[in-house]
Amino acid sequence: MAPAKPPMRAPWDDIAPHLTEVSNKTLFGDIWQRPGLTPRDRSLITVASLIAMYRENELPFHLKTALENGVTRDEIIEMITHLAFYSGWPTASTALAVVRRVFGEADQQPAA
Repeated sequence: MAPAKPPMRAPWDDIAPHLTEVSNKTLFGDIWQRPGLTPRDRSLITVASLIAMYRENELPFHLKTALENGVTRDEIIEMITHLAFYSGWPTASTALAVVRRVFGEADQQPAA
């Protein structure tokens, strides 16, 4: 069952609305909702995978989602430290630059 509100606003929605619809329905509405892992677990796996594969474009969205799903900032930094030895120093360094930006943006948001 798909979530009530679309989980993402794809930057390509204006030229590929069907891709956004399929992503929302299948990936976020089915895969992310399966009972085998918690959303927090899925966030940890997704963020680690994106870091290891140098997926800078997708990383900010998933870092924000990870924080919303209960992954702490300290856990994110620890994950990057751990990954430096498995996916390489450049992937860790790149991820830290993205994390710094995402954390900074989060700090600028008014408290709810």
